[in-house]
Amino acid sequence: MDTQQFWKLIEDARSRVPAPDDGDAVARRAAELLALRPAQEIVAAQQILWSLMADSYRAPLWGAAYLINGGCSDDGFDYFRGWLITQGRATFEHAIADPDALAELPAVRAFAADGFDIECEEALSIAWDAHQMATGEKLPNDAFGTRYPDLDPEWDFDFDDDEELGRRLPRLTALYAD
Repeated sequence: MDTQQFWKLIEDARSRVPAPDDGDAVARRAAELLALRPAQEIVAAQQILWSLMADSYRAPLWGAAYLINGGCSDDGFDYFRGWLITQGRATFEHAIADPDALAELPAVRAFAADGFDIECEEALSIAWDAHQMATGEKLPNDAFGTRYPDLDPEWDFDFDDDEELGRRLPRLTALYAD
């Protein structure tokens, strides 16, 4: 499995659930589809998933997650990025390039209106769950490695600084204004 095949898996999963904005449903379906593949592809999918997590480990995106979810711990940022992965490649890449553009996504607008957090912890276990389904065994401990990059020092400010966050993420700030 390569990155393109992983994204195809996510798109296939999204097309087979009633609500593709529901990250948990997409993650479960992706795990079911991945479980149909050979074990070595499942293991490879785990590395791809965590490489995408590393690619999205960016301070501006963390700021967006913080604003959207009313705060965002380390784990919360992982779960937010998990949801982004379940939304497909185009959304994922666009959010990394311009986190403020998340304000234009219908799903984000709907979640904002309803007061729901955006997260999907289940996305982080797509390969784990698939491997368990396919083999009856846990994914090997050495199935992946990742190293997160250093965060952008220009974004090293307190995300509770509404004025600064509003200056950097104006569309999301407007969407999530009290």
